[in-house]
Amino acid sequence: MVYFGDRLRALRQAKKMTQEQLALQLGVTKSMVSAYENSFRYPSFEVLIKIASVFSTTTDYLLGVRHGELLDVSGLSDEDKQMLVALVNRLKSN
Repeated sequence: MVYFGDRLRALRQAKKMTQEQLALQLGVTKSMVSAYENSFRYPSFEVLIKIASVFSTTTDYLLGVRHGELLDVSGLSDEDKQMLVALVNRLKSN
């Protein structure tokens, strides 16, 4: 089972952020980020939403409700989105 703290740490490290940098973006202390990552505490709903925004993911993913990944397609034309969906479907069928 993957826990919230593990997901948060993995996302932060993938973005090459320090706990202090993340804390500044979230408006919390570095020790609070550490507590989240070590599953000693959980963020408020407001902070959870900020975390999802910082890492371009969903609160469902952070909480382990949804296991898939998201791809940000904002800025793509409808035609490009359709081509991307076709490509993903083709890759899945192989």
